[in-house]
Amino acid sequence: MQKAIIGKKVGMTQLFDEKGKVVPVTVVEAGPCVVVMKKTIENDGYEAVQFGFGDAKEKNVNRPRKGHFAKANVANKKTLREFRFENCEAVNVGDIIKADAFVIGDKVDVVGTSKGKGYAGVIKRHGFARLKETHGTGPVHRHAGSNGACSDPSRVMKGKKLPGHMGANRVTVQNLEVVKVDVENNLIALKGAIPGPKNGIVCISDSVKA
Repeated sequence: MQKAIIGKKVGMTQLFDEKGKVVPVTVVEAGPCVVVMKKTIENDGYEAVQFGFGDAKEKNVNRPRKGHFAKANVANKKTLREFRFENCEAVNVGDIIKADAFVIGDKVDVVGTSKGKGYAGVIKRHGFARLKETHGTGPVHRHAGSNGACSDPSRVMKGKKLPGHMGANRVTVQNLEVVKVDVENNLIALKGAIPGPKNGIVCISDSVKA
């Protein structure tokens, strides 16, 4: 069966493998998640399972969501995410998904929202080179330079790399390895880095390329 879970990024640390080699890992507080809803082809046109993560206070939940949780007979949750499974028969509304759904050695994909950097120039955003700082270049060392064409087509082409808003995007990191699973504390250690700040919400699922 396909596996997935919602988690919260705790931070990065390092572990040592059997040979004493340092392994950089990101620790994720994964679950427990509850199955809130099942989407079906008959009703919704596709098959998916909706998970809920993190308890929410009654005053912070609006009426439509309260009715949604009441219909499923589950507690109010802060975060809802859908996962498309090829076979949704194995899970039912109300089931609890914990960190032990994954085992050491599993390959997973992690989806999160990257850190927002605000408005950034072309050097920071796209890795452009600086202009030389001598021979009269002037106070434009970090500028993009000329980016338009000549009289034809007399415009800047679409897709041109320009300054603008950087970060705060949905990012997927693929083929990360599960290094350690702490079932008691609902923690999963993944080899490498994952997107987002500490306490950011991430979704962990089976790797599509493994």
